[in-house]
Amino acid sequence: MYQVLSPDGITLEFGINYYSSKKKMFEAFDKWKKRFTHQGYYSSNQFGRLPLCELENYCSFREL
Repeated sequence: MYQVLSPDGITLEFGINYYSSKKKMFEAFDKWKKRFTHQGYYSSNQFGRLPLCELENYCSFREL
């Protein structure tokens, strides 16, 4: 099982706490990241505005 958390420590999809494979985890990350394309950044409570090209560096990817 694999989990990805936003820079603020929140799961990316409501009701989904983990993914069965790395591939599914990264697919979910890419889908989530696309939600912020229009504004051009992700707004984090902890880090402020994060450029989308750096967003992966602030997320937590882990194997459970």
